Amino acid sequence: MHFTLDRAALLKPLAHVQSVVERRTTIPILSNVMIQAASGKVSISATDMDIDIVESVPAEVKKKGSITCPAHTLHDIVRKLPDGSQVELAASDSGRVTLRAGRSTFTLQTLPTEEFPALSGDTLPHRFELPADGLRTLIDRTRFAISTEETRYYLNGIYLHAAKQDGVDVLRAVATDGHRLARVEMALPEGAAGMPGVIIPRKAVAELRKLVEETPGPVSLSLSEAKIRFAFDGTILTSKLIDGTFPDYERVIPVNNDKIMTVECKSFAEAVDRVATISTEKSRAVKLAVAPDTLTLSASSPENGTATEDLQVKFAASPIEIGFNSRYLLDITQQIEGDGAEFVMADAASPTIVRDPSDRSALYVIMPMRV
Repeated sequence: MHFTLDRAALLKPLAHVQSVVERRTTIPILSNVMIQAASGKVSISATDMDIDIVESVPAEVKKKGSITCPAHTLHDIVRKLPDGSQVELAASDSGRVTLRAGRSTFTLQTLPTEEFPALSGDTLPHRFELPADGLRTLIDRTRFAISTEETRYYLNGIYLHAAKQDGVDVLRAVATDGHRLARVEMALPEGAAGMPGVIIPRKAVAELRKLVEETPGPVSLSLSEAKIRFAFDGTILTSKLIDGTFPDYERVIPVNNDKIMTVECKSFAEAVDRVATISTEKSRAVKLAVAPDTLTLSASSPENGTATEDLQVKFAASPIEIGFNSRYLLDITQQIEGDGAEFVMADAASPTIVRDPSDRSALYVIMPMRV
């Protein structure tokens, strides 16, 4: 194998695929990326046995072939090369690969390509396309609520499924950790109607979000009950799905809340952040005392003292006092793109709905806490 390409063209796919590779693994071949050179292009692959990623880039291929070499070492070498340099990679019969760029020469050990796990060739019967910006929105507005509690593994991802909203078919993404819930939906794409509900693992969500950061075109999705694949811009990401049942989240979305507070989102978030400076590190509790047209935020702790701040709000119901984890409030308000945030409350012990009045595609639920 022998090819040449620009340093930037090699660095981008290497940066993407090496982040899948675990730093510590008991299986040596999983520390390597596989590089395959064919006519006019080079494909770079990595896997941790749960996620596979393959990215292809154009290259001047002088000799076809494939090798595996240490992922993080190769990435670090290419990252430290000067901008604009041409990188030449050549494999020898002695089981080593030589990288040359300018006056630099590196020789790396390889492992046999036969040891590299075969990347998924499974049949994924359900296929549809999503616009890249729509996929970014689904991820950004839900992933903050993914649980990190490993014992409830079925909450360690985003639940993607087809649903109905007011008689309209939608594609819905839901995440919850038991303390807050995020639900975002978009029009159901053509071909997605018969899809099973699937839970995309947290690591796959994080890798996918990095990959689609600058993607302008559509993303092709293929899935089965066990795997999901995303294909776009010469990149293919395949992930195992979480084998579990996502809870019936509709049951925790209240339907009889009748106390509606509308507040300017940016000033509310800033006030919560200021007042929460006083709250204890463990609870992060902030109390909201809501009366007609007025909101008083307060926090106190034995070590730090007390803090209060008043805000003007729209509120016409009977007064209510309710406490929340300030971190959860800030996470949700960061997702609201409009000027206002709408809090739909019942009482101090019941879940509260938070919405963006200018965008009904997203809904958030937050559990109160005693303060």
